[in-house]
Amino acid sequence: MEIEVAKRLQQTEEYYFSKKLREIDEMNKSGAQVINLGIGSPDLPPHPEVIKTLQEQAALPNTHGYQNYKGVPQLRTAMADWYQRYYQVSLDPNTQILPLIGSKEGIVHICMTYLQEGDRCLIPNPGYPAYASAVRITGATLLPYELKEENNWLPDLEELEKQDLSTVKMMWINYPHMPTGTLASTSFFEEIIAFAKKHQILLCHDNPYSFILNDHPESILSVPGALDVAIELNSLSKSSNMAGWRIGMLLANEKRIAEILRFKSNMDSGTFLPLQLAAAKALSLDASWYKELNAEYAKRRTKVFEIMDILNCTYNTKQVGLFVWARIPNSYANAYALSDEILYNTQVFITPGGIFGSAGDQYIRISLCANQTTLDRAIEKIKAVKQVSTH
Repeated sequence: MEIEVAKRLQQTEEYYFSKKLREIDEMNKSGAQVINLGIGSPDLPPHPEVIKTLQEQAALPNTHGYQNYKGVPQLRTAMADWYQRYYQVSLDPNTQILPLIGSKEGIVHICMTYLQEGDRCLIPNPGYPAYASAVRITGATLLPYELKEENNWLPDLEELEKQDLSTVKMMWINYPHMPTGTLASTSFFEEIIAFAKKHQILLCHDNPYSFILNDHPESILSVPGALDVAIELNSLSKSSNMAGWRIGMLLANEKRIAEILRFKSNMDSGTFLPLQLAAAKALSLDASWYKELNAEYAKRRTKVFEIMDILNCTYNTKQVGLFVWARIPNSYANAYALSDEILYNTQVFITPGGIFGSAGDQYIRISLCANQTTLDRAIEKIKAVKQVSTH
């Protein structure tokens, strides 16, 4: 019996990494032992106190029931304190913060709450593929805006204003930018807030990378008046090594929190209480946690730069976040060709930039989520093959 999938899924492909990981799994079953440098899933554990809190709370008999859709007050207060301490942003924990089961969930919640057929949504190219997928599911129309290396991977707002923006309802941005590692300045946030207000566009800022290899984390909500027009997503996945815990947050004004909750409350039944209390502990950690984490990532980044040098790629040494982004040599048709050559010849997987949009076709991305020993092994394997190919 054939049952056709809904129209909303007919333009939505399976996630690239989902397909590629199956291929890598088959290679490993054949004995390949592929080194995966593709995905940004932190390999380091959370702080011991965070794990201890989870264990203690999960051992109690009264922590296993359904939870409030808005999360417990302890978690929302911890999120507000974290924003005040590190971003200098004051938020009301009762009305302006919505805990999420990971910030990826929030992308879908926002899109489903506000977008429908006839609306248009600006998404970055290159950019996180989940933005495009979430917009497609709503039936709205994608309007990709190209980011260019010569413009430091920032949107050209003057160029955007030459378009008809009358039916544009939403715009996604993401700084520090994934995949390019670009930081945005306060002045850029001010400019894009003004742009969104002028054109009556809901601005959605996805901000999970602000602590990684960056001493001065920034939030778009630090701009006066930002809450009038902007929503921010944040996450503990990267900054607290809690990717599998699925703890995120949505920050917005009271009206938008209530609107998004209308959708979210029909999708889940809240986060496991011990997870929430452990997340509150993670958010209370002092700056030494981020300093130690970044010291390790800085060492790893140096080794990834070495891989990029072996591959004759060019890159910006000032980029931040959990990856290194680099332009490939002109001798390759695109990054898929380079990625597959490295995978099949050295059993090392690196991400082709084209999965993030056409503007990434000539770039590759390598994750810092592998320890230094693993990166040394990758360096030796790639170096050996590259030396043979140049003789």
